[in-house]
Amino acid sequence: MASRKPAKQKGSLLIVEDDSGLQKQLRWSFEDYEVAVANDQESALAQLAKTRPQVVLLDLGLPPDPDGPSAGMAILQAVLQAAPTTKVIMMSGQTDRAYAIKAIALGAYDFYQKPIKVEEIQLIVNRAQTLHQLELENRQLVRVRGGEGLPGFVTTHPELLQLCDELKQLAATDITVLLTGESGTGKEVIAQALHELSPRRKGPMVAVNCAAIPETLLESELFGHEKGAFTGAIKTTIGKVEQAEGGTFFLDEVGDMPVSLQAKLLRFLQERRVERVGGRQSIPVDVRVVAATNQKLETLIAEGRFRQDFYYRLSESEFHLPPLRERPEDAVLIAHRLVRNYAEEMKRPIRGFSSDALAAILAHRWTGNVRELQNCIKRAVAASRSSYLTPADLRLELPKVDLDEPIDLATVRAAAEGRALRKAQAIANGNRSEMARLLGISRPTLYQLLKQHDLEQEAKQES
Repeated sequence: MASRKPAKQKGSLLIVEDDSGLQKQLRWSFEDYEVAVANDQESALAQLAKTRPQVVLLDLGLPPDPDGPSAGMAILQAVLQAAPTTKVIMMSGQTDRAYAIKAIALGAYDFYQKPIKVEEIQLIVNRAQTLHQLELENRQLVRVRGGEGLPGFVTTHPELLQLCDELKQLAATDITVLLTGESGTGKEVIAQALHELSPRRKGPMVAVNCAAIPETLLESELFGHEKGAFTGAIKTTIGKVEQAEGGTFFLDEVGDMPVSLQAKLLRFLQERRVERVGGRQSIPVDVRVVAATNQKLETLIAEGRFRQDFYYRLSESEFHLPPLRERPEDAVLIAHRLVRNYAEEMKRPIRGFSSDALAAILAHRWTGNVRELQNCIKRAVAASRSSYLTPADLRLELPKVDLDEPIDLATVRAAAEGRALRKAQAIANGNRSEMARLLGISRPTLYQLLKQHDLEQEAKQES
């Protein structure tokens, strides 16, 4: 027998309004919501604790100050202190713009000027509820996966989650790992995670950026030198490889390493022994090696700028990190974490993003990957005067309508179904019952859609 389609969960709304007629009008306007009402601060906070609403519609003028903002502002602050994720929409018949500015500065999601127009207030509440739900799903994903495929590395991308699972298995070994991908995709974060998850985590992690050190100094930097080995060598100095003894040695931007040094490092990888510049002693070193590059090593090999035997030693296990533009959902997830961190660090009252800002983050190509996103969010948090960052704060454009995009409904519907299925699959980690619940469909319908979109092999049966 076919499964019954699960009922769509209602949004929750608290209306704080002392006008009984307006209370009734608003309640009727939101029949699709679980609605609670209150008419003063005491009853508002009681209903807040009881119902934990997603959205609060809050009148600015309430007893004992119906003609002033003091009561409404006090309730706003109390609500946000008790339930920081709640979206509060202030309502007022007052025309003083300063009230709106102050409310937004204190953390209100929006400010609505009375008289009430039903379609307008419905649109605002629906958008606030949708944003609250999106943020909740992100937080749930953070809890389910620790927010991280690996320590410090945030993703919902199915291929990257699989990559992270494989890297977790490799962390306990000493196998050499090569990470490839554009600058800013998180290669150094993953190298650090491998170290933290390994038995070597109590040892040091030492990194060398091959692109940042002049060729004449790189050998000494890597292997150290003996006293008198060259002009200025006034004492014996151990190199970065020796400094990593018992820990992890991270060779960053290895594609920029001179060919002459590649042979010497290859010897180290084969024998796990180093010889300092000017020295004759072969010194054993116990380290785990992780390398990274943003270059295409196959091209460098073909051009004679990278040794093939060195590549084979480095790539005992190779992983490619796709750019952020190929995983836009990750950009949103990372942005949520960044805005929380920067707001706390700068002590700024930023609570999140407007829905337009989230759409702009999703649409932006992020050619600089996570580093560009970090700079964007940090600048916006420092400069914004509102509680929710907007596209203007982020200096991002809203997505434009593509006139060449297909408008045939069957094509559009199929594409949207495919995107929704892949998103639900990532969030549910392939559990079909959970996928059906997220999509609001029965399991037989889910099976049919998975088959239509060639996703059957990617979804796992529930245990």
